[in-house]
Amino acid sequence: HLLFADDSLLLLKTDDQSANRVQHILSLYEDCSGQIINKEKSSIMFSKNARNAEKQHMMSALEINVEARTEKYLGLPLYMGRSKEKTFTYLKDRVWKRIQGWKEKLLSKAGKEILIKAVAQAIPSYAMSCFDLTKTLCDDIMTMICRFWWAQQEKENKMHWLSKGKLCTRKENGGLGFRVLHLFNLAMLARQGWRLLTNPESLRAQVLRAKYFPDGNLVDVREKPGISYSWRSIVRGVHALKKGLIWRVGDGTQIDIWSDPWLPDGITRRPVTPRGHTLLRRVSELIDPVSGYWDRALIQSVFLEEDVARILCIPVKQGMEDLLAWHYDKKGVFSVKSAYHVLDDGKTRDKIRQQGESSSSSLSSRSPCFKWKSV
Repeated sequence: HLLFADDSLLLLKTDDQSANRVQHILSLYEDCSGQIINKEKSSIMFSKNARNAEKQHMMSALEINVEARTEKYLGLPLYMGRSKEKTFTYLKDRVWKRIQGWKEKLLSKAGKEILIKAVAQAIPSYAMSCFDLTKTLCDDIMTMICRFWWAQQEKENKMHWLSKGKLCTRKENGGLGFRVLHLFNLAMLARQGWRLLTNPESLRAQVLRAKYFPDGNLVDVREKPGISYSWRSIVRGVHALKKGLIWRVGDGTQIDIWSDPWLPDGITRRPVTPRGHTLLRRVSELIDPVSGYWDRALIQSVFLEEDVARILCIPVKQGMEDLLAWHYDKKGVFSVKSAYHVLDDGKTRDKIRQQGESSSSSLSSRSPCFKWKSV
């Protein structure tokens, strides 16, 4: 069951055993509390796979005469069809209706910017925190927003002097700071993954762990056939979360030297030293068991000089377990804002790499001359 402020949802199968069990529970509740369930205010909702005969039989067994036919509950769609873009079309419609209600000719550019950031781009945020919206839908919403930004009057198509990419560039880099909705969607889903990671004993985490990752290893989950779309969305959020995770070294028993991010700098946060034929695997093997500090001689014999300096600057906390933290925060706490910036920077690096740039240092050299912070 799911309990909300004014609703109680009971989930059951369409068979006599489930119906009789629910009736028994409700009768027991009535006897103990002295309250009577109002069947006239109750309704029943069936999945799309239920046949009409099964629906009539269940409604008769539960003494409920109203079938709920709404497609959304608490602002989110109840059913996910094959076309995810069609499922979330209502978000695009809401943005379009809101934009159409604004008088462009009465608004300054600053007023348009505020309305876009505070209203238009905020409408899909709630759905983004639960589901992975399609990239096509996010692009369509952004296209409508850009059309509103450049237009002077209703139903007027004006020249777009800058691309969507320029408008979505952060202000310190010369853009207007509009969100890239698809990246923001992944950042919102990454927060769901962070909550599962930091609160493994919560009810939601226990249910999802029992069904989808019984080994308890959330970081390495993969999309598989037959999983629900909500879990598929969380998995994509976990993949985005991995771009900013780092291991804080405790006893080193849980950290893989070569595949896990545990070094405090660099984009990958992994050693640049090739593994070669070494048998070392866990970080705990690099710690002297007698002194409890790094085995300097072993580290210098295995790693390149660059990695040696990075490893030796990490404090060793014996007696403590290894801990996953968010690398882009001093306290190691995740935030959607920093996750969005990480994804945005990664996208920019990929573009530069595709254009033939050889190093990440070219990112700063290619930034525009005009910057908002210099004004």
